Amino acid sequence: MLEEGEAFTPRFGADGLLTAVVTDAHDGAVLMLAHMNAASLRLTLETGIAHYWSRSRQALWMKGETSGNVQTVVEILTDCDQDAVLLRVQVAGDGPTCHTGRRSCFYRSITSDGTLAIRRG
Repeated sequence: MLEEGEAFTPRFGADGLLTAVVTDAHDGAVLMLAHMNAASLRLTLETGIAHYWSRSRQALWMKGETSGNVQTVVEILTDCDQDAVLLRVQVAGDGPTCHTGRRSCFYRSITSDGTLAIRRG
């Protein structure tokens, strides 16, 4: 049974992708949401460094390749039906994960009137 078995059999979507939630291994903060195809998942498992699939560029990429903020994988978890993964990572360099220079890509909250507010802290 998929939900209880020991075999990792990822269920890629029709687009060939898995959703990947990325958190800080130290404090659990959500850093980013990304996508992985079979090649990026294989590279991540083989190297211990997070690799993803860019939907906008249609290209494989290693997180931190240009910024130096490489994500070293501490643990990978999968959900019950194996169509998403959670990567617990340690971020090298000066720490930002977001291309905006912030620690997390989730730095704005949505207010009740539908506007965005920058989160502090």
